[in-house]
Amino acid sequence: MSSFQVSHEEFKGKRVLVTGAGGFIGSHLVETLVSLGAKVTAFLRYTSRADIGALSEVGNRVIDEVELMFGDLRDPEAMREAVRDKEYVFHLGAVISVPYSFVHPVEVVETNISGTLNVLNAAKETKPISIVHLSTSEVYGTARYTPIDEFHPKRAQSPYAASKIGADEIARSFHLAYNLPVVIVRPFNTFGPRQSQRAVITTITVQALKNEKIKLGYVESVRDFVFVKDTVMGLCLAALSDDAHGEELNLATGRGHRIRDVAERVLDILGVQRDIEIEESRMRPGKSEVLKLVGSNERAKQIIGWEPQTSFEEGLEITVKWIRDHLDFYKREIL
Repeated sequence: MSSFQVSHEEFKGKRVLVTGAGGFIGSHLVETLVSLGAKVTAFLRYTSRADIGALSEVGNRVIDEVELMFGDLRDPEAMREAVRDKEYVFHLGAVISVPYSFVHPVEVVETNISGTLNVLNAAKETKPISIVHLSTSEVYGTARYTPIDEFHPKRAQSPYAASKIGADEIARSFHLAYNLPVVIVRPFNTFGPRQSQRAVITTITVQALKNEKIKLGYVESVRDFVFVKDTVMGLCLAALSDDAHGEELNLATGRGHRIRDVAERVLDILGVQRDIEIEESRMRPGKSEVLKLVGSNERAKQIIGWEPQTSFEEGLEITVKWIRDHLDFYKREIL
């Protein structure tokens, strides 16, 4: 195991922007950056309730240290204001739901591609030290070979995946055309506390705690699960590495887990028995189902010194127990 960690001195006093800061990974990244002494601006999508999303769970001690900025990624002026004078930019903001992308592809494409373009155009003017662009393993589609490396062909099997491929290529083009210090970081299935119910581990756990049955879609698909603290460390290491500029880096464990097996592990941790029911409405359209995503982390290991520190079993136990103890976080009924 790698012992490489980010030291407090490397981000101390640095001006940092995190887009998508109210999201699952974003909230953990903000929390980590504050603990490292960074001066963090959290960019959040405006709502009439000024909702800060998962940041509501990090505690006032963290929030008091963060500048909250509300706006829309699709607004170029808002992004200019957000990126201005920042030394590091972590671009996590996106519409991330695969099912939602089948219903509202225009919004997903506009937010994910145009939003990324706006961030990069702003950064082109201000020239930060590093821009970390968050990608997704969904860009690979069903694996042609495993473990998937960064040279695996891209194949969009949903409008969401297509939008992220487009955003990734815009990011790459700005590095090549303008020498912008961009690194594309591609986590596989990140999981952990605070994740929304759209994610499979969360929905399994919440249903197991609230319902007599667990309703799922396709349960034979295989995913490579990365604990959120490891994903956040990968983002931080990528930001600090000059060698990472222009690179695509998978954050993966190299281990695949079948969704049905994950559900059974969750039930074991909770000490309950539940029937698993396949529900057609939870299935992706037939040709859109991504059957297997298991990644290689060799390039991340070589270039930024990253490898996962938390086993799937350890991370799953932490996650399931957090959800059990914070069930009020999941008040909305499962659709």
